[in-house]
Amino acid sequence: MRPEELRNRLERGEPVVVLDIRPAPERAEWTIPGSRWVDAYQAVKSGDFRPLDALDLPQGVPVVVVCSAGATSVLAADYLRSRGVPADSLEGGMRGWSLSWNRAELELPEGIRLIQVRRVGKGCLSYLVAAGSEALVIDPALEPAVFREIAEELGVRIAGILDTHVHADHVSRAQRLSTQLGVPFFLPGNDRVRYPYEPVVDGDRIPVGESWLEVWHTPGHTWESACYLLAGRALFTGDTLFVEGIGRPDLKTKGEEARARARALFRSLRRLLTLPASTLVLPGHTSEPPAFDGRPIVASLGELAERLPFLRCDESTFVEGVLAHLPPPPPNYQRIAELNAAGSWLDELEALLELEAGPNRCAVR
Repeated sequence: MRPEELRNRLERGEPVVVLDIRPAPERAEWTIPGSRWVDAYQAVKSGDFRPLDALDLPQGVPVVVVCSAGATSVLAADYLRSRGVPADSLEGGMRGWSLSWNRAELELPEGIRLIQVRRVGKGCLSYLVAAGSEALVIDPALEPAVFREIAEELGVRIAGILDTHVHADHVSRAQRLSTQLGVPFFLPGNDRVRYPYEPVVDGDRIPVGESWLEVWHTPGHTWESACYLLAGRALFTGDTLFVEGIGRPDLKTKGEEARARARALFRSLRRLLTLPASTLVLPGHTSEPPAFDGRPIVASLGELAERLPFLRCDESTFVEGVLAHLPPPPPNYQRIAELNAAGSWLDELEALLELEAGPNRCAVR
């Protein structure tokens, strides 16, 4: 079964059992929402199907078997079909699932609509902000066609594309979408990017319909990182602040440079906390696979100030605590950052999926 078909079934709420047979360490990194797990990978690979015989599967419900790359799951699906179970293997495994997505929506006053486009296979969160007949796209992590189709469905024209920073966990689609549509690509001013873009600085306003996004420079995750404040009500925080943690300041650096960025991140977060507690925080990533439930991943700034310990400590404790709790870096992050700085693109889908495979690991908790 192609990942697109499984995505559509989950989106429609159709009955399906997603059976994950990967080893436990791989499943701990990332899963398909609602999937079941059986520790069967090594056994099935060696021709032992007894772990599958022990499963209590609902009669007549389709089963989609998942492994890492879609090879061992074929053996498991073949065996289940031989036992009368309607089973398929997920084509490409979790690597193929990487580009799958779902969406959720928020409505703000004055007719502003926020579409949160969630890359389920990796946890990247992109946004389409629609006001009047115009829209802006923020941090596009999926193919341009996804955002064009959503805009067409809403009856709006995409007027600009924004990235919050130079990403290191996924290849940004911002430049491609901007070029295809012939609209500006806005990016915080920096000396890393080697292609044309519209640089924005702290305090700039980017219009959308009768509303606007205000640029808040928030260095720390990267030196150029920025957040975008929508009409004073909703804050698109990129990799600076998440609903379950804060951004990491160490990618592509170490030692004193990482410490300096951690101090900058502390000051950036303190500045964000001067906004009203009711401000909605819309992050650029999530550390959990977004469910197919239509519920946006969002929290108020006041909630996060109470929930996240890193937002309540002094600078010294913050810096030492962040640097002591860094997760492993995302796979291939250096190569991805280089591509995003150069504006390069991988035309081969398999090469792109290989490069972007794995979780984002952006949050420090």
